[in-house]
Amino acid sequence: MWAELKELWRFRELLISLTERELRIRYKNSALGFLWSLVNPLVTALVMSIVFKYFLSQGVGSYTLYVLAAYIPYAFFQFALMDSAQSILVSLPMVRKVYFPREVLPLAQIFANFIHLVLALGVFVVISILVWLRTPGEFPIRPTVVILPLVLLVNLALATGLSLIISALNTFYEDVKYIMGAVLYIMFFLTPVMYFSENVRHATSQMGPRGDLLYILYHLNPMATLCTTYKKVLLAPTPVRMGGETLQPLDLDWGVFGIAALMSFGILILGYHVFNRMKWRFVERP
Repeated sequence: MWAELKELWRFRELLISLTERELRIRYKNSALGFLWSLVNPLVTALVMSIVFKYFLSQGVGSYTLYVLAAYIPYAFFQFALMDSAQSILVSLPMVRKVYFPREVLPLAQIFANFIHLVLALGVFVVISILVWLRTPGEFPIRPTVVILPLVLLVNLALATGLSLIISALNTFYEDVKYIMGAVLYIMFFLTPVMYFSENVRHATSQMGPRGDLLYILYHLNPMATLCTTYKKVLLAPTPVRMGGETLQPLDLDWGVFGIAALMSFGILILGYHVFNRMKWRFVERP
């Protein structure tokens, strides 16, 4: 694996060029450019706010901000996997003619989406401050925002590992991208984007010891832990009202986050190993 990493470093300029190309293509001939990429998460968050806050009585102040804090990183995870899935297939003519580390193709897609994630979080901070200026209260951004780079690194590791596996498998078995689409759709509802970990804790606490196990299993999904972590790192804790009962905010469970981090970096190592085992067979793809 070290030899592959050294070779990847030698071709780092190619990776940078491909990443820049992806960003230019994405915002080409667009007057608003990057801002258009925020429209989808913002509209989604607003719709969720209307449904959950007003129709389903999800009693949380600035509910839209809490949804955005989780939806923006989940969108990065989703689009990184979807874009990288086709990265080898669409470049097969070049793969067959030119030598270069094949991993630069999915990595360019992942890094382009990661840059978008960082920019979107910057805009999120600005929106949070504007909301606070309109309705002054406790300042929404927490001092814990300083550990955001660590959370981003774990998120990047998870997305990269899975993207490498999916892009390699999808080169030979195109059913993979359809299966991935279905899994991502289900996973969205199993991730605390439009609800809170407090909701999950309250629901599982009614089940006794079996509920404690279910709560742990729920957070073995690294994206569930990451979405909760983004909310708690970026925004001030807030009580959650559920069924007429007020749930006090839970502290961030660093043990669970540590498990998610270990799983994410483990998936990264596994993904790179799988990709390197398969990448020189890409030219055999009919």
